Amino acid sequence: MRILSTLFLMLSSFSAMAQTDFQGQVNHIFGAINGTYAKFLFWPIPVIQLPLILFIMVSGGIFFTFRYGFINITLFKHAIDVIRGKYDNPDDEGEISHFQALTSALSATVGLGNIGGVAIAIGVGGPGAIFWIWLVAFFGMCMKFSSCTFAQLYRIKDSRGEMLGGPMVYLSQGLAEKGFPKIGKFFGGYFALMTILASFGGGNLYQANQTYEIIKAQFPAANPWVVGVTLAFLAGVVLVGGIKRIADVTSKLVPAMCGFFVFTCLAIVISNISMVPEMFLSIFKEAYSPDAAFGGFLAVMIQGVRRASFSNEAGLGSAAIAHSAAKTDEPVREGVVAMIGPVIDTHIVCTMTALAILITGAHLDPSLAGKGVQITSKAFASLGSFMPYLLLIAVCIFAYSTVISWSYYGERAVEYLFGKKLGHNAIRIYRLVYVFVIILGPVLSLGHVIEFADLMLLSMAFPNILGMIYMSSKVKGHVVDYVKRYKSGNMPTYNK
Repeated sequence: MRILSTLFLMLSSFSAMAQTDFQGQVNHIFGAINGTYAKFLFWPIPVIQLPLILFIMVSGGIFFTFRYGFINITLFKHAIDVIRGKYDNPDDEGEISHFQALTSALSATVGLGNIGGVAIAIGVGGPGAIFWIWLVAFFGMCMKFSSCTFAQLYRIKDSRGEMLGGPMVYLSQGLAEKGFPKIGKFFGGYFALMTILASFGGGNLYQANQTYEIIKAQFPAANPWVVGVTLAFLAGVVLVGGIKRIADVTSKLVPAMCGFFVFTCLAIVISNISMVPEMFLSIFKEAYSPDAAFGGFLAVMIQGVRRASFSNEAGLGSAAIAHSAAKTDEPVREGVVAMIGPVIDTHIVCTMTALAILITGAHLDPSLAGKGVQITSKAFASLGSFMPYLLLIAVCIFAYSTVISWSYYGERAVEYLFGKKLGHNAIRIYRLVYVFVIILGPVLSLGHVIEFADLMLLSMAFPNILGMIYMSSKVKGHVVDYVKRYKSGNMPTYNK
């Protein structure tokens, strides 16, 4: 018995050493790649010092807002009516409703960035960072409108008869129509590859890893393998059903988890209602004349821009993949639905997080510097010692919904790359690998791999935004026609 015990300890020790060595090698390889690629992606533009990729995303948002005549304001009420089902025609081609498309896209964006990312932005950039988060999200609405309208205009049917759309499709076809088929094919393939890599890292490995870390913070005895296998099983049950199953799950999860989170933050705000005017004043004041402790005006602005871009993913084109499956014969209508995404995940959820943190002063605790979720957890604890446990549940659900939504994005990218002949088998392999990576997420500690995934995520914006700007005249024409018909009052409705 003693021999077996000794042998077990030796094997465990060897396994731990092998795992540590493997992680070290992988981190080293990806660290070298990141160091080179990040220099390009985050190259600080002279004078404004805004990283290149963030400049492109912000510029894209401003361009599309003016290009489409501030459609995020003029058709805002109409967007709410569409989401409510007023214009849902069950006979339209597609797989899911407008509401399900929105919740499917939101499930990939409403997550740890809204809970932990906002806390980090405030901790590093102060209250003023929230103003820039709002501003970027406002312009980001039209960027999402653009990409999701394009997705509907160019969607096709895949090898299984399901809708296939998104930047990989409309960049390829749209640029070919403009006389640049080779550039379109390259942009489409590049976007699809970045989507697959981002799905494994940011949409999968990071979510599983952080889920375990959050659970371990409350329950130190938690086993990483158990967490990984459980999350993989729950995700696998949904993944095999495709977008319809994902939409069914997210249409219930997203409203519930957003409602719980916002309600809790509101409880903190209402219990300290006298402090709210002061909080809003500090947000606006620090946006332009921030305290030197937060690095000055430029540092605060950059923090807000970065967190907003990560939060709502406007410009990345990922949401367009989900919205391309919506039932509609009006491309602009789905774009109008999509632009509500940044309002929910940034203007509402992020604002509630920010107010809860600022009111409780949780971000001022030096022991929590850089620990986003733990800062939010401390803010929640002001309502009672049990609240961090409820936040834990919410975070796990946020992470789970992100995992299942990003699996769909990755699948669509695989289908596009491998085509009708190989697409079906390629998707099966992708799903197996995706589930396996979920299991590894809590076990491994691959910092540079996750950084690499973030770079892939941001890289999706390059071909998407540049391509859409060049092709924007097509969407502009559809916008003019749609608005004219809508204002005439002759647009048919189905569910009043």
